[in-house]
Amino acid sequence: MTTAKRGAVEPSRAHFPRPGNSRRVALYLRVSTGSQTTDNQRLELEAVAERCGWAVVAVYEDAGVSGAKGRDKRPQFDGLCRDAARRRFDVVMAWSVDRLGRSLQDLVAFLGDLHGCGVDLYLHQQGIDTTTPSGKAMFQMLGVFAEFERAMIRERVQAGLSRARQQGKRLGRPQTGATTEAAIQADLAAGSMGIRKIAAKHGVGVSVVQRLKAEDQPQGSESARALQNRQ
Repeated sequence: MTTAKRGAVEPSRAHFPRPGNSRRVALYLRVSTGSQTTDNQRLELEAVAERCGWAVVAVYEDAGVSGAKGRDKRPQFDGLCRDAARRRFDVVMAWSVDRLGRSLQDLVAFLGDLHGCGVDLYLHQQGIDTTTPSGKAMFQMLGVFAEFERAMIRERVQAGLSRARQQGKRLGRPQTGATTEAAIQADLAAGSMGIRKIAAKHGVGVSVVQRLKAEDQPQGSESARALQNRQ
């Protein structure tokens, strides 16, 4: 069995032999704080694998890492995904769905990646095992719930925007006040500071100063041409 922990050799560099005809299993363990331990997760999952006749070939452990963080912030979870793509194992086992992530959409995306690689998933607490027909059906239902969640989020956002319009609220970025714009134009005319310094002085974005500068330039050019014509 190959064990992969934070700071250890990357699991992608390890050897993943196929033990006879049994399924090769990778365990993913995670705790949110350094004071917690993954021992209970590991012992229980190893016991399940033994009862099923599966062989644990790799263990990926993210200790002290929040599940709310993305894949790029969880090195062992990232290694798990990479090795799944390389077909280094047949089943991913985790203690609970929240060990993999805190978002239903992220979970379904992860399940989709595993399914595309021909890798199954076992979640101990939820009793989900995609090596069985009922587990595969549950996987499809999770996809439906994830789509429902996305639709609900879109509906809430649209309802909020519609309510704001009805209340007369202006959507988008707040406009710069006339007094602030006049002060910026005065600083531009003085020419003693650059665009970034002017923006920092008045607490606006650089794009606001650039816009005001562009608006002033045509007027200045027209004035210069009119003076030349009079001469």
